[in-house]
Amino acid sequence: MELNKENMKKIMLLIVFTVLVLACAINYKTVFQYIAVFFGIIFPFVLGGIIAFIINIPMRSLEKNLFGRIPWKKKEKRKGLIRGLSMVTAMALIVAVVVLVFFVVVPQLGDTVMEVSNNIVQFWPKVQEWAMKIFSDNPEIMEWVNSIEIDWESLLKQAISFLQTGAGTILGSTFNVAKVIVNFATNFAVAFVFAIYVLLQKEKLQVQIRKVMYAFLPERVVESTLDVCRLANKTFSNFLTGQCLEAVILGCMFVIAMSIFRFPYALLIGVLIAFTALIPIFGAFIGCAVGTFLILIENPMQALGFIILFLVLQQIEGNLIYPHVVGNSVGLPSIWVLVAVTLGASLMGVAGMLIFIPLLSVIYTLFRRHVYKRLKKRKVLEKCE
Repeated sequence: MELNKENMKKIMLLIVFTVLVLACAINYKTVFQYIAVFFGIIFPFVLGGIIAFIINIPMRSLEKNLFGRIPWKKKEKRKGLIRGLSMVTAMALIVAVVVLVFFVVVPQLGDTVMEVSNNIVQFWPKVQEWAMKIFSDNPEIMEWVNSIEIDWESLLKQAISFLQTGAGTILGSTFNVAKVIVNFATNFAVAFVFAIYVLLQKEKLQVQIRKVMYAFLPERVVESTLDVCRLANKTFSNFLTGQCLEAVILGCMFVIAMSIFRFPYALLIGVLIAFTALIPIFGAFIGCAVGTFLILIENPMQALGFIILFLVLQQIEGNLIYPHVVGNSVGLPSIWVLVAVTLGASLMGVAGMLIFIPLLSVIYTLFRRHVYKRLKKRKVLEKCE
């Protein structure tokens, strides 16, 4: 290799890069600390971007299908007015859902907890009586059921002691709790204001980002990056919209069916299943387990009927509603959906389950495109089909 000016520049850049990598590897603790500080600084803006993305989904639909079709008189002010009305309406809808949960579900949940705590002592005798009716012809099972004794007073004392200890710990660290609350409120306020600016000027921001990218990056890299961004935006938007709509439909189905068959806690369990259904694959079963437990305390036979009702509605939802509402919105085969849910749950919990499905779908689509491109280039695509 000739040691000309261009090659010397490449060698110097390689040496500098190697030194930086070695320095970061040796002082990795300090590097992680700086990364944590940097993430703390940009966190309000990252959160604002997430809020803007979520609000933009209903806002975009309102802007296109509702306010955009109104025959406005002043055309020069129409765009700004439509944008403002769409954003305010979208925020109002999201706040309405949150208020509905807090003022309808939370009070019912509190009443349910009180009712469960009052009835739980009487629950085991009901189970024994129910078992006696079913297994009256089997003396061995009857003897085992009657031999089980639960010291409810001791369990209640332990629960009260645990709550007192937890309350003491919280009161002992009141300053830290207040500090966390203030920091979160400040970050959320900054994020919300940032989200509003992003939503009001999203087209202008897109143009500015394109200009910066085309100014400093090769055109091929810019086109590939923008293509990936468009794919990610479409996939995440479709997934979030489909999951929310499917969860609402499923929750309404449970509320109506449980009310018809006179199951207790119909509204509470319906809303609970709607929220847990946002978690793909496993979510609705979590709601089913909680709902079964609540009904079991009231009436074991109704709990069995609720499980049967759940299985029936799940079949209707899985075979009829889900394919039409969500369909192939993420374009990911079922086996990879399971992989995404498992990985997401392991790495980030419930949030990971929601994020990893569209994320893995984007990766899967890009990889599939690359594979088909290489197969066509090598002229072996027909042999693989």
